[in-house]
Amino acid sequence: MPLVGTGTLVSAAAAHRYGLGAFNVIQLEHITAIIAGAEQAGTPAILQISENTARFHGALRPLAAAALAAAEAAQVPVSVHLDHATSLELVEEAVALGVPSVMYDASTLPYDENVAATAALVERCHRHGVWVEAELGEVGGKDGVHAPGARTDPEEAAAFAAATGVDGLAVAVGTSHAMLVRDAVLDFALISALRDAVPVSLVLHGSSGVGDVDLIKAVDSGMTKINMATRLNAAFTKAVRCALRTRATSVDPRHHLKAGREAMAQETLRLLRLLRHVPAEASA
Repeated sequence: MPLVGTGTLVSAAAAHRYGLGAFNVIQLEHITAIIAGAEQAGTPAILQISENTARFHGALRPLAAAALAAAEAAQVPVSVHLDHATSLELVEEAVALGVPSVMYDASTLPYDENVAATAALVERCHRHGVWVEAELGEVGGKDGVHAPGARTDPEEAAAFAAATGVDGLAVAVGTSHAMLVRDAVLDFALISALRDAVPVSLVLHGSSGVGDVDLIKAVDSGMTKINMATRLNAAFTKAVRCALRTRATSVDPRHHLKAGREAMAQETLRLLRLLRHVPAEASA
């Protein structure tokens, strides 16, 4: 089906009070695995390409082109999103490539500078129909930072959304990026307060560190776009390690990558069902 805009998917999820899975991709196998999981679940999903991943590949265009083409061919609504961009040039490149949404991260700047930079970028992106996410209250875990104690103030968040015109807001409520264990302690009262104060959809970054029960509670409390990377990467890597052990003499990487892709697809399926409150036995 045609590529679907992130704004359309987020609006539908917010209206029906379910969580929209947004999964980071690093290579083609990630893209195909996530779409396979979404198709099995029969639900929408977002493919996210981070600035770090674009840097890893040396360019945004190859992986973005693959993600856009795969989204066009998917049997369920799929969007493509530029995640955690700090480079204005990278945002402009994504827009030119046809990526329908971007996350501009100026959260490390002082508040007034964050507002000014984000508002200017939103104006440019909206001229091209591009949905924009920003961040307020730095979520820990990027570039070695681990700051789960960071919190976004609801009043400040409401003022920020009004001043910048953003479409989605990533908020700090107790998560941290790149967590390998699921013991993040979320501030559900703060999530509810942010939901009531902020007129745009809320985004939960660092969701891999949140247990399943708390993920559901976070969605029920007001989170809409649920970002994940580490949890899927862990499933992929574990399966590849197992395949390398069991087929130790094989030099065909397809054997190992297939195992990782299948494991990631199954974890994507499970998470998408979880975010829509579908019982686990329904996926059997």
